Amino acid sequence: MRRSRTSRHLRNRSVPALALLAVAVLLAGCSKAGTAGSPSSGGGDAKSGAAAVDVGLVYSRSGPLAAYGKQYIDGFHAGLDYATHGTGKAGGHEIRVTEQDDAGDPAKAVAAAKTLIGKGTKIIAGTTDSGVALQLAPLAAQNHVLYIAGPAATDALTGLNAYTFRSGRQSYQDILTAGSLLGGTGGKKVVVLTQNSAFGQANVAAVKEVLGSGQGATVDSVLAPPSAGDLTPFAQQVKSKKPDLVFVAWAGASAPALWTALDQQGVVTSTKVVTGLAGIASYPLFGAAGSKVSFLAHYFPGAGNNPVEKAMLDGIAKAGGTPDLFSPDGFTAAQMIVHAVEAGGATDPAAMAKALEGWSFQGPKGDEQVRAADHALLQPMFTATLTGTGAAAEPQLVSRLPKEAVNPPMKQMAG
Repeated sequence: MRRSRTSRHLRNRSVPALALLAVAVLLAGCSKAGTAGSPSSGGGDAKSGAAAVDVGLVYSRSGPLAAYGKQYIDGFHAGLDYATHGTGKAGGHEIRVTEQDDAGDPAKAVAAAKTLIGKGTKIIAGTTDSGVALQLAPLAAQNHVLYIAGPAATDALTGLNAYTFRSGRQSYQDILTAGSLLGGTGGKKVVVLTQNSAFGQANVAAVKEVLGSGQGATVDSVLAPPSAGDLTPFAQQVKSKKPDLVFVAWAGASAPALWTALDQQGVVTSTKVVTGLAGIASYPLFGAAGSKVSFLAHYFPGAGNNPVEKAMLDGIAKAGGTPDLFSPDGFTAAQMIVHAVEAGGATDPAAMAKALEGWSFQGPKGDEQVRAADHALLQPMFTATLTGTGAAAEPQLVSRLPKEAVNPPMKQMAG
């Protein structure tokens, strides 16, 4: 799917991306349909007398992940319109949405969620940031409220409690997608190129667990100081290790310099280099290296190629938004909420949760399923390449991995 030059220039704010794997430059934005802290619409269904179902969206409307929040909320409103056939109702009950901005701050998110729950809200969704999600999930279980996290990708949410679900992918699925690009990792050498920080160390540990312990690869790493300006020595270190795959996990403004160094030192032409594909505004960051890099992708517009994705793309465009990386997370959340209410009723979150367990559905990405045992969201993933440079850069689909190919390991459900 091609985008206009104008749409590519909509995003200009730099933030870390894809939780574990990507580098992105994203924009901050504000959501539509309702104001923060206020219901999008009021009252119940006067004709039928059916009570409204209050849904609280606690997400990053501002703060460092505001771009992700914008993508989520645009997708949510398109998904709600789609799943309710334009009525805004599920099982005869009006879905009444209240938006709260957590600004990426766990304390603000918890305060907002407590206020919503105190007012009788039965469903909480949103959650752009993984740190926030890990604070809201226990709160949902304690108060018996259905909780559906959004772009937050931490694996720790899976199996955390009976009330917690997710509408996006988790990091394990990202790494399995990267491993698929090797055509089998057993006996292969993988080098993780990242920063010597908590972010970088987490990436190294995750790749060792998934591709090393899990799939038999030998995993090594090259760690650069976060403050490093000249990244050439680190590109040279990577090349000297002669890896079968280089796994790049990089955050921050030095990303263009990193990709220039990898290109100039011949790393991107001497072996397979993999990183995560982030949002539209990140595409120009790769420069001339972009066409030589393999990308794992949670999503990019056009990747799903199915009627539900078309409905999402059309709905977001009609509302004046731009579909992007986390649009499906919002759209799928709305689908899950509508199903939970239709199949589980409007008043009992435990019944809503049971209704979601094992549910299979067609989402914007393709065939998806909520795994009953631990609430992992099984879903397709994608690999891609970039064509063009600068504002003309855009992804081209290489492969769609069915949900069965990237299933995270089963977890025992906690209390």
